[in-house]
Amino acid sequence: MRRAIILLCLSMPLLGGCVARAALDAVTAPVRAAGQVADWATTSQDEADRALGRRVRERDAEIGRLERRRERAARDCAGGDADACATEQALNAQIADLASAPIAPED
Repeated sequence: MRRAIILLCLSMPLLGGCVARAALDAVTAPVRAAGQVADWATTSQDEADRALGRRVRERDAEIGRLERRRERAARDCAGGDADACATEQALNAQIADLASAPIAPED
């Protein structure tokens, strides 16, 4: 019995830290949760830069696809295909529109 009391007395300082830590965690949990929600809700500059770069690469890839189609149409047009000449002109207009359009930010 005496041994149990001594062990209990010796363990009290250790338990006090655990209880204090648990109380501190319980008090600061809502603040940490609010901070995490704010982090999820906002976009950092680095994330915005990566998203803009991705949109630029996608636009450049689309321009490349249109240019390859235009080159095929130009070869066919040079071979006397009137429909290919019209296609080439339409592709030229699409490429010009796409190249001159500003890159809009994502919502």
